Amino acid sequence: MRPNTRKTADRVAVLPRLMALAGTLILAVAGCQATPGQGNPKPGHVFVINLENKGYDTVWGADSDAPYLAKTLRDRGVLLSKYYAIAHHSNPNYLAQISGQASNPMTRNDCGTYVPFRSTGTASPGQFEGTGCVYPASVPTVAGQLSAAGKTWKGYMEDMGTPCRHPDPGAEDDSQDASPGDQYATRHNPFVYFEAITSSPECQRNIVDFTQLTRDLGSAATTPNLSYISPNLCNDGHDSPCVDGREGGLVSADVWLKKHVPAILDSPAFKQDGMLVITFDEAEGNEAGPPGVPGGTAGGRVGALVLSPLTKGGTVSDRTYNHYSLLATIEDIFALPRLGYAGAPGLNSFGPDVFNSGH
Repeated sequence: MRPNTRKTADRVAVLPRLMALAGTLILAVAGCQATPGQGNPKPGHVFVINLENKGYDTVWGADSDAPYLAKTLRDRGVLLSKYYAIAHHSNPNYLAQISGQASNPMTRNDCGTYVPFRSTGTASPGQFEGTGCVYPASVPTVAGQLSAAGKTWKGYMEDMGTPCRHPDPGAEDDSQDASPGDQYATRHNPFVYFEAITSSPECQRNIVDFTQLTRDLGSAATTPNLSYISPNLCNDGHDSPCVDGREGGLVSADVWLKKHVPAILDSPAFKQDGMLVITFDEAEGNEAGPPGVPGGTAGGRVGALVLSPLTKGGTVSDRTYNHYSLLATIEDIFALPRLGYAGAPGLNSFGPDVFNSGH
């Protein structure tokens, strides 16, 4: 029987179209990484912005002094209504987010002197017991984890100027209070409290002044997998009034967010597979959270807003989280082992309640 050459030709003609369609589908999902074992998409570029010293109702209530954050941005993301800080004052909350370590007497006092941590032993989960500010090189951080995994990270510190800026060992920290032209706070830069970072060339390369963020946002390739952003003491809402004469508090923080957040949301990395988390280090008061949360809720209820192509705008999650949950989420995203309290049994990391867009 003579072969049907027309049917054969039709099949051959269809093949390139099928291959092109397959390529299109591959490109469409390329920006969404699969969570191991779950098949769900997850971010590939994480941005974290910490603001200062405001409780949940003050920030997210109807009378908020931050309408851009509490209304405009809230309409674009998912609000974590039961997100808690882990301690007072500032410093231990920042350290928790990158190391999983609990507070100690000196970090709770914001480390006015830059002294080495003196260890008295270890405890579960992954805790270095003792007191002090600068942890020895044996204490791991998510920064070290990311570097070891071939991922990238940077800390963007407003008004820091010199990369990796921190006091000399044993010296008083002269960046506790703002001064004209310099409102950088060492205690809001957690990376410089770990010798594993400060003793590495990565400290100079990766802990940089906030002004470098604009350049790095230019492409997905130049945007770190983790961008950790600390505004200065006025723009984070800490001071009120500010040393430069501005009102400070939530008013100045909201102005800063309105100026800088659009550049993140419009960046190629965010549009591709980004997640922006905006939260506060601690609340003004001592509102206790629910009992039994690993790592605790002693810093009060602050809330957090998560924006991402993977989140549905205007939604709310009432699942309980704390700063260790943020660390656990970052580590889960990049398939890293959980450090310290981030690895405690029963700790929640962000799940379908946050990544709820159905993407």
